[in-house]
Parts: sequence; structure tokens; C-alpha cells
Amino acid sequence: MLPRSADCFQHRAGVQQLKQHLAEDGLAVLSGMGGVGKTQLAAHHARTMWKSEQLDLLVWVTAATRSAVISAYAQAATEIIGADPADPEQAARAFLAWLEPKASTVQRRWLVVLDDLVDLADLHLLWPPVSPHGRTLVTTRRRDAALTGRGEGRQPVPVGVFTTDEAVAYLTAALASHGRQEPRDRLAALATDLGRLPLALSQAAAYLVDADLECASYRALLGDRTRALAELLPDPSGLPDDQATTAAAAWSLSIDRADRLHPEGLARPVLQLTAMLDPNGIPAAVLTSSPVLAHLTERRTGTSGQEHAGHVTAEDVSRALRTLHRLSLIDHTPRNFHQAVRVHQIVQRATRDTLPPEQHDPFAQAAADALTAAWPEIERDTVLTQALRSNTEALTGHAEGALYQPDGPHTILFRTGLSLSEAGQVTAAIAHFQHLVRTARERLGPDHPATLVARHNLACSRGNAGNPAGAIKALTELLTDQSRVLEPDSPPTLATRSGIAEFCGVAGDAAGAATAFAELLADRLRLLGPDHPATLTTRHNLAHWRGEAGDAAGAATAFAELLADRLRLVGPDDLDALTTRHNLAYWRGEAGDAAGATKALTELVTDQLRLLGPDHPATLGGRHNLARSRGVAGDAAGAATTFAELLPDQLRVLGPDHPDTLITRQNLAHFRGESGDAAGAASAYAELLTDQIRVLGPDHPATLSTRQNVAHHCGQSGDAAGAASAYAQLLTDQLRVLGPDHPATLATRAILAKWRGVAGDAAGAATALKQLVTDTLRALGPDHPYTLIHRHNLAYWRGVAGDAAEAASAFAELLPDQLRVLGPDHPATLTTRHDLAEWRGKAGDAAGAASVFAELLPDRLRVLGPDHRATLTTRQRLALWTGLAGDAAGAAAIYAELVTDRVRVLGPDHLLTLTARHGLARCRGEAGNAAGASTGFEQLLPDLLRVLGPDDPLTLSARRHLAEWRAEAKNGAGQQSTDR
Repeated sequence: MLPRSADCFQHRAGVQQLKQHLAEDGLAVLSGMGGVGKTQLAAHHARTMWKSEQLDLLVWVTAATRSAVISAYAQAATEIIGADPADPEQAARAFLAWLEPKASTVQRRWLVVLDDLVDLADLHLLWPPVSPHGRTLVTTRRRDAALTGRGEGRQPVPVGVFTTDEAVAYLTAALASHGRQEPRDRLAALATDLGRLPLALSQAAAYLVDADLECASYRALLGDRTRALAELLPDPSGLPDDQATTAAAAWSLSIDRADRLHPEGLARPVLQLTAMLDPNGIPAAVLTSSPVLAHLTERRTGTSGQEHAGHVTAEDVSRALRTLHRLSLIDHTPRNFHQAVRVHQIVQRATRDTLPPEQHDPFAQAAADALTAAWPEIERDTVLTQALRSNTEALTGHAEGALYQPDGPHTILFRTGLSLSEAGQVTAAIAHFQHLVRTARERLGPDHPATLVARHNLACSRGNAGNPAGAIKALTELLTDQSRVLEPDSPPTLATRSGIAEFCGVAGDAAGAATAFAELLADRLRLLGPDHPATLTTRHNLAHWRGEAGDAAGAATAFAELLADRLRLVGPDDLDALTTRHNLAYWRGEAGDAAGATKALTELVTDQLRLLGPDHPATLGGRHNLARSRGVAGDAAGAATTFAELLPDQLRVLGPDHPDTLITRQNLAHFRGESGDAAGAASAYAELLTDQIRVLGPDHPATLSTRQNVAHHCGQSGDAAGAASAYAQLLTDQLRVLGPDHPATLATRAILAKWRGVAGDAAGAATALKQLVTDTLRALGPDHPYTLIHRHNLAYWRGVAGDAAEAASAFAELLPDQLRVLGPDHPATLTTRHDLAEWRGKAGDAAGAASVFAELLPDRLRVLGPDHRATLTTRQRLALWTGLAGDAAGAAAIYAELVTDRVRVLGPDHLLTLTARHGLARCRGEAGNAAGASTGFEQLLPDLLRVLGPDDPLTLSARRHLAEWRAEAKNGAGQQSTDR
């Protein structure tokens, strides 16, 4: 009997595909999970063909069993050809014979619908014949290859759930038929809750009408995990559209059948396990992990209901998944490793509802154990990690209570939070640990060790999110409670002290952090001994914060000592040893040995590639610092290129939102700017800022740092006033977020003063820097690098404001302190010597300036090399002041060598190359070679016009000098002719 048409029937995309397959091949198979509307699609198609007079015969067969098929065929044979109903088998054969095409008889157009085929074997020798006049349509939950093989002419037509538009249209029509209406967004949300499954939607609509509920109220009931799905559907006696079963029971027969198939007794527990996890994708590694195999071994049953002998293997699980897939209870795509299994959420809920209470928690705990086992120690694969986090979230939603035992929350809850932190999803990490702390307090009590650990993680997440002051406050409160509950020297207590010290440094008090770590180290040594990993880690942190406090050389020394112990204890190939080498190289660079740092990092990356592989986070970190070191050593273009090569690998391995990826983008933008591409740098910083605000939030230190760079490039592009305005706005936020004494806040004050000076207010810049030096001395001490930098800037702007002698005096006072604190080869020390020479010259002592530059140049060559930009700049200033001191010929000789090297290093069109050519031509003229000067300016002027344009000051200067030296050369030539 043809089913009646469903109320509010939805026309779907599969209808056209169904028509095409039937027309071309004479047979089509509608395949899909229970409840997607296969029967209604088949009935609609059959009804349409009959009403349009395309059929002479329509036979509808309920094909759940072989006997039902035979009975339907026999009845058709009785009615059509008068077969004897007493022998159904014979009558069925007669019916199939009658369907065979015969040239001598009138051809009848027929359609046989085999609805809800359960077992392919039930149709053995009962398939309707292939006929040019006949069509066969099958609906089934099965997806066996034999059933849908194209070689048999059985074209599969997969039927899925409604689209969102179809689901909303259906709910709108179903409710409207009862005089009800709801906003589209509420209907769409309800459709999502029900997985857009047609059967569930129709029964939910009936329940809404029967119970007189609104969508929002019904969704709240659905969200209550304590309610079984059957409670939220109509009574079986009142189902719509003549449906035979509720959505809660629609798959029970399929599950029973799957459990009887090979591997026997395994399909049901596998499905029950998947019901605890993410419906949108479960990684294969989870379902074949050791905890899952052990769990299934305990719960596998045979046909008698007794436990099944033998251990379950990963191959058994894979076969059970394929069985569930063939019966459309799951979607299993083994090649999609990260989302190998998908299960409709209503199937999941119905499966969980049938679990006996005593089995619910063991299944949930087995799922949690499986996720923990599948979670990689190092999260190289961001897609897998996100899938594991999603599965943990789903599990927690289904069975959070099962994850809390007397000894504490399941490990998976902590692992998920730490994963969010490591991935840079700081807001999500905070929310996760807030929930964990709240739930642990409720379930385990405020003094439970696990509650205290959760509080520690929450505090650290806040610090990582850019709120170190909040982290310190929370950790200090935690330390008080730990001191009351735990032993004073317990590992959690020491870990909290370490966290306080760390965020003290992050908050700007590097010296305080170093002091705290020194105190902690004494206790670690007393309790654990010198070789314990925690002791070595504390030494690592102490060395780092000593460096951040201004003692880069001391940090490098401490890391060198630590490395010796690491090598003794774990060998050169251990990850900790590699990390220590990494930090040693970094601080050597910060101490002024950029070339040595680059060499050490190059060797380190080679070893990391060999030992860890190219995608290990430590290898990526080594490549990052190698690129940075190259830039610091003067090769800005090479640094930008290296960062550009690194970025795609980080995007692939870590993902676009990982903190390390964002830092690489920041450094790439920086060194693009340093290499001369100011516009590209500004654009990159602007794009980065948008992503950092989205990922990290507007107040995160990294976000504030990028704002600083955006402001800097605003100034570099020529808008000094705009840069000053942007820095002023940034300073307001840094004062609020970081406080007045944070190094970053103090640095912004210094840069704000600079751009005010560049904008024309040099005296105001000097006044601001004078106050800044006072505050930095108080906050950081006289020997902190920032204090020295601010003194340097103050001296400079005093000179720009008109007091060159005072500037030279201030640089002379600064230099001994830098020599004592930083050493003679530190870049900042060399820069101060450069500026001391410059301002001596501007104060009227050109010979003194030339002398200091001459003394500086050998040190630049030794420390930085001949091609470093600072070395080339020193040579140019030496030439300038040599000329101004009266030695034009000596200056010309210096310029001549400099031009050759600048062309080689920077290219012929670089501004500094053109400037050197200008100086060379001028000094030749001043040395008495007017013709050489004239020729030099004649050759230079076309290049200046092409590169800089006619109105650039250097172009105008060259035109003026060209005219001057042409005239001088002409006069000189005339005088010489007269003399002859």
C-alpha cells in the first residue's frame, strides 16, 4: 500500500537525481540513515508518475523481510494474472516472469518500489527484471557495495538531512497548519538542535503543538541532559504522518542487526562509545586507542548475551565501524584521519538514552581515557588538536559528572585547557579554567588539590592573556591557601612561587623576578638537589630574567653554565639541551655579539632539523630567532626573506592564530620596514593588528606592541604629528593596562617624545625625556639598558633643540656607563661613540669629530663587519667630518671607496649610495678638482632625477653644485690657457 503523502512535504534536491537514474538505468537506490525521509521521497515520486499517467502498474512492497517481499509479489500476481495465492513462492515467480519484456505482448509500463530493504540476501532471485518499460526503486539504510554497485545498474541516490532552508520551511509550514508561527532564527536554531533530521523535526513540531510550547522552551528542554529524548516527542499513538516509530527508537532494529554481524557483539558498544563524542568528527586514533580496546574487550557480547572471548583489536574496531557505516548508523571515512567517524546527534542521544545507568559513566570515562591517549605530547597538527578539543567539549556536555572522581577531575579537562593556552586561544583558556575551578569547588571542595591546581592554571591563563597583575594577585591568594592546606615545600607550592616570579617579570619588574627566582633556586637546591629537572628549569628562568633586567652578558654566562650541566646530565641531543643552546645564543646576541649569535643559531637549527624534524615547534623557534639574529646583525633584507620562508610553515603546522605565528608576522613586518619597504611594513602591521585584537584582545601586550609599530610606520611615512598622536593614545592604554613603570610604557614615552621632536618640538622632546630618565632611574635603576637608552635619547634631542655642546657633554658622560654595563662591543656603546663624534662636530670641533669616527671605524669593522649598514654609515660620517676639518682630498678618498661598497651592498639607486656619490663629487671640487666635481655631478644628476625626482633636496643640491663646479672648471680652464 502506497504511504500517504506527508504533511508539508518538502521538495528536495535528490528528486531530480532520482528521476535521472530511473530514466537512464531503470533502477535507483535511495540510501540513508533512518528518519531522513527516503520512504516519502519514493512515495512522492511514485505518486507523481502515477498521476501523470506514466505508469500502467505501481507495486509498493514493504521489503523489511524476504517473506514480506514474496507476499507482496504474490498478491500482485493474484490481482494481475490470477495466480494461485495458496502458493506464494510460485505466485511471486509468476509475477516476476510477467514483468519480463516480451515482444509478442502489449508492453506495460510499471514501477516496483521496494521500501526499507534490510538485507540484500532477502532479494536473492527476487529482483524485478531489467526492462525498457519497467523501473525499480529501492529505499534502504544499507550502503553495501553490492547493493549500490554501478556494475549492477543500481545507481545510488544518497539521502541526507534537510538543508537549513528546507528545515525552516518545513517547521514554518507544519506550525502554520495549526495556526502557529515562530521567528525564522528560532526555527533555524531548533533545526540545528535536532540535526535537521526530517523525522525528528516532524515529531518535534507535533510535540510543540500538543504541548503548546514555544521553540525557546522546547530547546531548553532538549538542552536538559537529564531528560530522555523519548520524553520530548509525541506519544507513539499520536505520531504524525502515520509514522510507525519515534525518533528515539528509530534505529533500535538497525543496531540489533549490526550487533549480530561480524565482528559479532561489537557494533553496539562501539556506537555507544561514539555517542559520547563529537557528532561532527571523531579522530581514528581515539577509537583505536588502547583504552578503547580494553573497554570494548570487557563489554563485547555474543549472540547469547554472554561476554565474548578474546581481546578486541584495532582491526575489530575498524570492522565494527564499517558495519555501522553500512547500516547508515554512522558515517565512516577512514582516510579522513581527523574526522574519521561522524554520528548524527539524534542517533547519539537515542543511543545514550538506552545505556543502563551503571554503564553510562564507564563509557564516558573510557572516552576521556581515549582522548588523553590520542593527544600528542607536542601539538604539531592543529587540525587534530582542534578535533580533540571539540570531542572533549562534547564529552563534557554529555557526561561532565563522570569526569569527576574523588581523586579529582579527569586529566583530559586539564589537557584541554593547557592546549587552548598553548594555541594562543587565551580567552577560551580562561573560560575553560574558570568553569573547571567552579565545578571542582562544587564537586570536590575548595581545598582539594585538584581545585588548587585548577586555580593555578586559571591564574596563569590570565597572565598569558596579558593581565600579569591579575595573575600575580590570583597566584598570591592561591599561595596563601596552599600554605594552609599543603606543606610549605610541596611541589604545587613551589610551582605557584615560580608563577608569581614569572609574571612579576612579565609585569615589568625583571629585577624582582630575578630575585624571586634566586630565592626559589635556593629552595629547589635544598629540596631536590642540583641535578633535578625542576632545579635546572629554575636556573633557566633566573638566567632569563637577569638578562631582561639588563644583564645580558650575565644571562649568557648563566646559560653557558646551565648548558654544561644539561650536556652532562642528558646529552647534546636532548630537547632541554637544545633549548638551553637556543637561549644562550639569544642572550649572546643581546649582549652585543650578533655575529656569534647568528653562527650559534645556524648550528642549532641544523641540529634541530636532524633531531626533531622541520615541523617541531622548537625547530620553528630556532629558525625564528636565526632570522631575527640576521636582522640584528645588519642584514634586514635577509631577515625579512627568512621570516617570509618561515611563515608558511608556521601557518601549516601551528595555524594562523598561534602566538608564534603572530610574532613571526610582526618580525616580518619589522624587517621589511628596516630593509626599506616602509609601506609594505605599515600594511603588514595593520593586518596583523586586526588579527591580534581578534585572537588576543585589545589589551594584550603583543597587541599593544603592534599598535606601537603601526604608529612608528605612520611617522616613517612622513606623518610625524600623526605618529605622535597615535603614540599618545597608545600611552593612555598602556598606563591603564601595564602601569606607569612597565618597561613597555616607559619605551612608549620615549618614542612619543621622539616623534614630537621630529614633528618640530625638539625642546618639548628633551623636556619629556628628562622626566622619563628620572622615572626610569627610579623604576629600573641606573644600569638598566632602558635607562641608558633614554639617557642617549635625551642627549640627542638636547642637541637637536640647539645645544650641541650639551649633547656632546651628555654623550661623553653616558659612554663610561655603557662601557661598564654593556661592554665596548655592544651596539648601543658603539652608537653612543658615533653620536658623541657627531655632536662634537656640530658643536664646532670638526677635527675632534673626525678623530672619534676614525677610532670608531676599526671597532665597527671588527664587531659588525664591513658591509653592515652602521659600518658604512660610520665611513660616510668620517668622510664628511674629515672634509669639514679641512682635508677635502682625504675625504674624497674615503668617499670613493665608500661609493664602490655601497653600490655593491645596497645597489646603485639606494638613497645612501646616491648621498655618498654626492659627497664624493663635492669633496673632489673642494680638493681643487673642479672638473672631476663637475663630471661627478653631471653623472649623478640624471640618477637623482630618476630615483628621487626634481624637487628632492638632494637633487636640488646636486643641480646647484653642478652649476657651481662647471663655472669653476670653466674659469680654471680659461686661466690655464692664458698662463700658457
